[in-house]
Amino acid sequence: MRVHVGPEPAAELQDAVLAAGAELAPAAEATGLVWFGAGPERFAEYDHPGLEWVQLPAAGIEPWLAAGALREGITVTSAAGSYAETVAEHALGLMLAGARGLHQAARAERWDRPGRARTLFGATVGIVGAGGIGRALIGLLRPFGVRVLAINRSGRPVDGAERTWPADAPDALGTLLERSDHVVVAAPATAATAALIDAAALARMKDDAWLINVARGSLVDTGALVEALDAGRIGGAALDVTDPEPLPDGHPLFGHPRALITPHSANPKPLLLPALARRVRDNVRRRLAGEPLIGVVDLEAGY
Repeated sequence: MRVHVGPEPAAELQDAVLAAGAELAPAAEATGLVWFGAGPERFAEYDHPGLEWVQLPAAGIEPWLAAGALREGITVTSAAGSYAETVAEHALGLMLAGARGLHQAARAERWDRPGRARTLFGATVGIVGAGGIGRALIGLLRPFGVRVLAINRSGRPVDGAERTWPADAPDALGTLLERSDHVVVAAPATAATAALIDAAALARMKDDAWLINVARGSLVDTGALVEALDAGRIGGAALDVTDPEPLPDGHPLFGHPRALITPHSANPKPLLLPALARRVRDNVRRRLAGEPLIGVVDLEAGY
């Protein structure tokens, strides 16, 4: 098996290909392509009739679908699940910061204790999209003794969750929102999840509940969220992803007393590359052995 790593030939990814037992090759001669360092607009430069498999570097593939870059006849794998622990750790940090008012303390210019603070211990956490990130987060939350409610695509019970609903169950989202002290959005971005958290959904949340989004900004209606925060209809929002992204300078979410924004940094490059290299090594080894690949993309489902 001959594999090309590009457009950016990251040494960590090349080493992973070699460690798995494949050869490195020029793009035109490769049957496998590990994509890194550019967007889908450059994919045509590397595509050719002999290309059989493409490993993408991100869990979400919406830019590739929007660009129409993925053609039939190629097996495409995403990095879904590769960064679950890193993103779950960031989500936990956002939850703790919101609960204990750390975002306000960090901005303060005078010694003033927050008037409202909460604890994660014994709280109810709703996870919308309980895939790899959600499952990793449940593990991190165990010491806090939280009650977990989960929604996933299949409705199969999630280990550690008291209740799991399938995404298409009637009023599953509304019930989860009403019962949760912290709502973590970790679902894929698809046509079905666009603006999933809209004004109606926000109205179902507790007035002191926090919304945490570590998925994609498109899952939350930003305008509706700002209105809910301004009116105090929810406790707050901690967002690693936004719509639009990046947020324009001076956007109301920056500096909002009920909001905490991180710049899509739940999975920074120094942590991304080692995790992606492990996925590349795994999938190259599996392909050589004729075993099922991890993260195979369902183009119709959008992830």
